[in-house]
Amino acid sequence: MSVKKRSYSKEMKFQAVVKMIKGEETIQALCSHYGIHQSVLFKWKKAFMEKGASIFEDRSTKTHQQQETDNLERKVGQLTMELDFLKRALERSI
Repeated sequence: MSVKKRSYSKEMKFQAVVKMIKGEETIQALCSHYGIHQSVLFKWKKAFMEKGASIFEDRSTKTHQQQETDNLERKVGQLTMELDFLKRALERSI
């Protein structure tokens, strides 16, 4: 018999990890409340600690990256059109 993998919402994972970090409840109480194993809770905590800094990431960096991507895509489109034009001009001259 196969075990069905359960999925949990981001909000629920966040709440469990925050309660764990604050020490509001024991790990055993949290695990029984959320119906998870201790190892799962510790994996969530590890992921939170590693990726938690991205919450405070500067939004202007993403905007700058998006602008750069847009400029590059525009340039690729322009060069593609120029290449097609030159190919057609070359075919006519031959």
